[in-house]
Amino acid sequence: MLKATVIGAGLAGCEAAWQLAEAGIRVTLIEMKPNRMTPAHHSSDMAELVCSNSLRSDQLENAVGLLKEELRHFGSCIMACADATRVPAGGALAVDREGFSALVTKRISEHENITVERREVVEFPQERPVIIATGPLTSDALAGEIAKFFGDAEYLSFYDAAAPIVSADSIDMESAYFASRYGRGTPDYINCPMSEEEYRAFWEALTEAEEAEVHGFEDKRVFEGCMPVEVMARRGAETLLFGPLKPVGLPDPKTGKDPFAVVQLRKDNGAGSLYNLVGFQTHLKFPEQKRVFSMIPALKNAEFVRYGVMHRNTFLNSPRLLCDDFSARIDRNVFFAGQMTGVEGYVESTASGLVAGRALARKLLGKEPISYPKETAIGALSAYISDEAIEKFQPMNINFGLMPPLGYRVKGKRNKNAELSKRALEALEQMEG
Repeated sequence: MLKATVIGAGLAGCEAAWQLAEAGIRVTLIEMKPNRMTPAHHSSDMAELVCSNSLRSDQLENAVGLLKEELRHFGSCIMACADATRVPAGGALAVDREGFSALVTKRISEHENITVERREVVEFPQERPVIIATGPLTSDALAGEIAKFFGDAEYLSFYDAAAPIVSADSIDMESAYFASRYGRGTPDYINCPMSEEEYRAFWEALTEAEEAEVHGFEDKRVFEGCMPVEVMARRGAETLLFGPLKPVGLPDPKTGKDPFAVVQLRKDNGAGSLYNLVGFQTHLKFPEQKRVFSMIPALKNAEFVRYGVMHRNTFLNSPRLLCDDFSARIDRNVFFAGQMTGVEGYVESTASGLVAGRALARKLLGKEPISYPKETAIGALSAYISDEAIEKFQPMNINFGLMPPLGYRVKGKRNKNAELSKRALEALEQMEG
C-alpha cells in the first residue's frame, strides 16, 4: 500500500491529506493539538479558524471567489465543509466557526485511508514522502529544524491579528441596523453607525489605547491584509473611513443617508448568537478593547466573548526554496503547504494543500507531474510562490494581478474580472488529471 505522512491538521494539512486519501494513498496525519496548543488556538478540532470566520467573497468577479470554484472542481474537502456550514454573509462565504471545524474533523477522521496521530513533531521528519503543513505558528523547535533542512535559509516573518467577538443579545439594536453593502445579497451584517463626533472621540481613544507587549513589533512589519485596527488608526484620522469603518453603500434606515462611519458585525456561528467585528483585528490589552470598542454606540453594553489577539507568523522564502508543486527544491519528496509557504488567507492555504496533495499522489502513483495553467487562480498562486525572480518575497492573497492579462480590452472592472474567471475555468476544464 502506498503511504505518505502529513504533519499539521490545519486547512492546508487536512486538504492535502484528503487529496492523497481520495487517490488511494494511506495517509498518517499528525496533529499536535490538544497535547500542545498555541495562544491563537482554542479548540482541539482540525482546520480551526483562528482569525475571521469569513472565507471572503464567493463571487466569480473576485479572485478568491474564482479560487473557491477551482477548489470545488477538484473535490476540495475544505470547500465542501465550508459550503455545508455556511452562515448568511451577503456576497461572502462565512461559516459557523465551530461547526465547520467539527465537520472537517469528522470527515478526515472517518476516512478509511487516513490515520490521525495526536502528537507534536519537534524534529525534522525522516519519513518520506512527507507534507509539512504546520502553519504560521510552527513551534520554534520545528522551525529551527526546517531552517537546518534548507541550510539555515532565512525565514521571513510578519505579525497577524484576530478580531474580537461579541454576543448577539448584547448588541444595542436601537443603535444598529441590518444591511449588506450596496444591498448585495441578504441584509446579513449588523451595522453600527457613528456620528462624526462619536467617530472622532473613538478614533482618538483608539490611537492612544495601550497595546499588549509583543517583542520586536513594528508597524512596518504588519501584514497589510490583516492590519491591527489601532495601527491603521495611527496612520491618520480618516484612514479607518476608507477601511473597516467605510460608510458608503450602507444607508441608515432612520435617515436614508450614509452615516459618517459604520462598524460592521458579521455572524460568527450558525445560531447567530455570536458576531465578530469586521476588520477589527487588534492587539490592544483586553481591558482597553472593552473600553474603546464600547465607545461604539451599538456596543456600549456589549459582552465580549473573545478578545482580539495578535501573534507572529513565520513563512519561508519560498521562491528560493520551493517548486511550483510546493515541493522542496533540494528534496522533491518533501512538500510544504499552508501559510508557511507565503500564501495568505484561508482559501489560499487550502489551495496550497490541494496542490501539494495532488502532486504527491500523482508521484506515488507513477503519473506524470502536472502544472496548473497560470490563467487559473491555483496556477497563479503556485507560480507566485516559486518565482525565483522575486527579490523581496511577501505573503500574498490571490488577486487577478497575479494572472496573465486577457490580451484584449473589456470595459468595466467587474466585466474584466468575469472574463478572467471564465478563461480560468475553461483552462481548468481542459486540464488532464
